[in-house]
Amino acid sequence: MARLFGRDWSKEEILARVGQMSQVCGVRLATLADGPEAGVRAADFRTGTGFCFSVLPSRGLDVSWAEYCGRSLAWHSASGQTHPAFYDEPGLGWLRGFYGGLVVTCGLTYAGAPCADQGKPLGLHGRYSNTPARHVSVGEEWQGDEYVMWISGQVHEAVVFGENVCLTRKISAKLGESRFFLHDRVENRGHLPVEHMILYHINGGFPAIDEGATLTAPTVSAIPRDAEAEKEKEKFAQMSAPIVAFKERCYYHEMAAAPDGTVRAALINRSCDGGRGFGFYAAYNKKELPRFTEWKMMGAGDYVVGMEPANCLVEGRDKERARGTLQFLQPGEAREYHLEIGVLDGAEQIAAHDSWVGQTLRK
Repeated sequence: MARLFGRDWSKEEILARVGQMSQVCGVRLATLADGPEAGVRAADFRTGTGFCFSVLPSRGLDVSWAEYCGRSLAWHSASGQTHPAFYDEPGLGWLRGFYGGLVVTCGLTYAGAPCADQGKPLGLHGRYSNTPARHVSVGEEWQGDEYVMWISGQVHEAVVFGENVCLTRKISAKLGESRFFLHDRVENRGHLPVEHMILYHINGGFPAIDEGATLTAPTVSAIPRDAEAEKEKEKFAQMSAPIVAFKERCYYHEMAAAPDGTVRAALINRSCDGGRGFGFYAAYNKKELPRFTEWKMMGAGDYVVGMEPANCLVEGRDKERARGTLQFLQPGEAREYHLEIGVLDGAEQIAAHDSWVGQTLRK
């Protein structure tokens, strides 16, 4: 049953009260129409609880804006949701189209810092998020007393004489819930082994991020990436007010996990709404994504904290290869990844997350 407006409702009870389900929830397709965003396709989800988010088929079925009852979960950058035709690959050109957003996928054959790997120049974070999806399908249906909404499609990274990798993605949400599920399947459709790097760039912004907000996760250790991150490294999980000319700091977390491999990390602003508290969590499986990078960026305007589960670190494919940690997909091999992202609204939900973290660390 769907829980809305303080009570549970059956399918029959809801259908007796609405002419179309769009009155309470749904997925609406749209095309952005102005400036560098013109032509970008979007699918806007509403779950009926005040939780809304937008998926961009033109940008790899990544999740751009997301909000709950008017409160943004994600940071929005100055670039906007640019059309992939403006993609600028060399070096740090990826940043020209990095709109922030709730989930930006990095990969599929390289991610992290620009580098030259075996003589091949690679830009920041790969091509994925600037590649349009094909075979896109959007749907809604009753499954018993649950109303389910979804979008699915495929994103290909392919080049003549090189890789042929396909990611199949499905994002789904239910009426009455303030969360969504993301399921990816990555397959090597070529005839030779291919490098495989994937990172989910989950970008929290104001008001989930503000002075005093925290990254609350089952962190066993957090290792600074470089000398900049060594500064105030003991405060890796604590957020400051915006700082002009702040330089990014990254920390590599070793996470404790539940027996089934689940890790839940959250960005929480406990003083939001007069102390009621607000934030969101990201859950993933450590067996699928063994690495986790925290991107702490307290800059004025660039005020964001990234939670980044991955199968790699963020120093570039050449460094991953040199360490012997670079992952490969064999011909025909496929791997699957599962994420759950949801709202933490109020002290009770935040306390439940805190309790989960505490119990996981004690195991």
